Amino acid sequence: MKESPNLVYIKELAAGSEEFEQKLIHIIKREFPMEKDQFLTNYNNNAHLKAAENVHKLKHKIGMLGFEKGYQTTIDFENELKENNTSLYSEFMLILESIEQFLETL
Repeated sequence: MKESPNLVYIKELAAGSEEFEQKLIHIIKREFPMEKDQFLTNYNNNAHLKAAENVHKLKHKIGMLGFEKGYQTTIDFENELKENNTSLYSEFMLILESIEQFLETL
């Protein structure tokens, strides 16, 4: 079964505070596109160590949006990039695209 982004973890963190929940969502919606663009720039320039740093930042948002397997994939991809291995790129991009589409609905 394919994982999909959700707000379960964010709702748990907010503990019923709609205001806090909306703040978290706003932060993710603001930061995610910039972090994705930074990742793609570094990746496309073969700056794999910098791209790994970008993946590290994105990892936290991926976890907050309910990905479990995707979170592990992100950890693995971050570590692989540090070794100049890009084999998980396509899988990672599917996660990012899924999040991008989800954020457009919020």
